[in-house]
Amino acid sequence: MNTEPFLLSASHVRMPRLIYGTAWKKERTAALVETALRSGFRGIDTACQPKHYNEAGVGAGIAASIAAGVISRDELYLQTKFTPLDGHDPQQIPYDPAASLTEQVAQSFRRSLQNLQTDYLDGLVLHSPLGKREQLMEVWKAMEQPVSRGQCKQLGISNCYALDTLRYLYDSASVKPAVLQNRFYADTDYDKALRDFCRQHHIVYQSFWTLTANPGLLAHPTVSASADKYRHSPAQVFFRYLTQAGIVPLTGTTSEQHMREDLAIFEFELAEAECAALGELL
Repeated sequence: MNTEPFLLSASHVRMPRLIYGTAWKKERTAALVETALRSGFRGIDTACQPKHYNEAGVGAGIAASIAAGVISRDELYLQTKFTPLDGHDPQQIPYDPAASLTEQVAQSFRRSLQNLQTDYLDGLVLHSPLGKREQLMEVWKAMEQPVSRGQCKQLGISNCYALDTLRYLYDSASVKPAVLQNRFYADTDYDKALRDFCRQHHIVYQSFWTLTANPGLLAHPTVSASADKYRHSPAQVFFRYLTQAGIVPLTGTTSEQHMREDLAIFEFELAEAECAALGELL
């Protein structure tokens, strides 16, 4: 049985197969990050975007966990994002909006290191593609700079639902995207074409909104049958299927019990036929 809760990305970065997401946690962020790490999570996702994330709170939670001996920094996969200007609250922009795109990335990266109380990142993700391809590549080349300096191990992109955009980025970039993080739901046909591209190019597909957007899947008889068989919840079965299919889900639960249940998916393994049946639902 394969119960290994980590994988190795194309950039040779050790990444957990399940990551704790920190969006929308606000003033609870530090305490929830501490709880997640104490529960066993070893991957944290955040963003330098005060509108939806408390990045400094993430840093405080990590620092407290390190001080308490719960983890060491090298045990943690820490991933944050550069958010383009249109993704920010105009009153909470963490860089100079009048600066060049290159300088915006540099300022945001420095702020992330400060907020997270670290001198390097395991992953830096572009929060969403920019409208023009030349802008996309200017930002990406700026993101490549911390990689070249040894301050970041790998790059990725999020909220990218156009295969042509991902293909263009992959073909044009010096540092290839190692991660694609997207909302996982039926409206985009579960990104089938994008996931195929990711498999072909060894890009790790990370899913968010994985449970919230899929109540019908969780209630499906195929999922329920496996849940009964393995004596785990439908959510655990669905997460386990995704990890066996090479997808890395994000979970943002605020319940310590659910955190432990999420991590318990590595205590069992779905059979090949069961994975095939679950795959037919997507």
